[in-house]
Amino acid sequence: MRLISQGICGATLVLAAGSAMAADSSVTLYGVADTFIQYLDNGGNHSFSERSGGAAGSQFGLKGNEDLGGGLSAQFDVETGFNLNNGTFFADTTSLFYRQAWVGLNHSTYGSLTFGRQYEPSFRVVYPTDPFRVNEILSPFSADVLAVDKKTLSTQYDSGRASNSVLYQSPNLGGVQLYGMYAFAATVTQPVPATTGNMLNLGATYTGYGLYAGLSYVNQHPGQETIAGLPTALTLLSTEHFIGALAYRVGIVNFQFNYSYRRAQDPSARSLAAVLGTAHSLSIAELGATIQATAADTIEIAALQRNVRGAHDNTPGFEIGADHSISKRTSFYIRAGYMKNNGTSTVSWPGITVSDPGTNQVLATVGMTHRF
Repeated sequence: MRLISQGICGATLVLAAGSAMAADSSVTLYGVADTFIQYLDNGGNHSFSERSGGAAGSQFGLKGNEDLGGGLSAQFDVETGFNLNNGTFFADTTSLFYRQAWVGLNHSTYGSLTFGRQYEPSFRVVYPTDPFRVNEILSPFSADVLAVDKKTLSTQYDSGRASNSVLYQSPNLGGVQLYGMYAFAATVTQPVPATTGNMLNLGATYTGYGLYAGLSYVNQHPGQETIAGLPTALTLLSTEHFIGALAYRVGIVNFQFNYSYRRAQDPSARSLAAVLGTAHSLSIAELGATIQATAADTIEIAALQRNVRGAHDNTPGFEIGADHSISKRTSFYIRAGYMKNNGTSTVSWPGITVSDPGTNQVLATVGMTHRF
């Protein structure tokens, strides 16, 4: 009994001390539960299914802030994604916190410096100009960015998040914000085994008078990935990204545009990338609008073109959507879209495998989102 009493007493003292130390700090649990029913025409093959994360990725996380005094605070955020329809991890089953996992310091005058897995400056630049908010499931912009087809296997794409990264974000300077990130090499096993090299990612944005403008530059060092059917690992070539983004609000309509160009380094002669022709550069252009029709109703429209340079591979497409909020936390949504693959292009919404190169894609969904 004495040992038990001592244990309880010790635990009480620890909890009391913890409460005192946490007096100037806070930790918040947050998340999204999202699911939808999907109809898909994949090159003439029709299917219905239930999926997760159509308007916002299903997720939950913990974020915290501690006031250190003098305008300085310590912050962290750990966030995981999951599939609401079946309860599994989203995207990478080996990563507990696939979406975010970082810690750092923020100063009201000098900005923030954070370390870990976090959103890249290039993602922050583009996000306000995609009507579908760069959603990882139903945004056609994400479909174009993440598409993997024969001509661009060695040209690296920008996933939007970076592991092993250091990020500086400036304070708001009269509407201007500056971002700088350096990420060290990382290795993943899903969706295919791959190692990416170091990455430099820079961004700048301006917001004011109804106008939003952003620029970003990304330089990814070489890496490699293992693809089934190839005799050796395929080299991921050094790749540069040039991104511009604009939005302008007129009344209830926010007009949006972004353009990105992805340029791969020339492969060395007789390399697998050169022999297979997998290192073509490409561009993506998106024009759209977000309409706040009523306080509870939002309409999204986007038209896109993905063009692989030096080949006859391109994919024009469009998507329309509508969201209706029934409370501050709960909403319903619909999406409908079309993509026309030409040449050997195999673009479709993330998570969908195109049946054959050059086939068209038609998608329609209805879903529900709850935030907590």
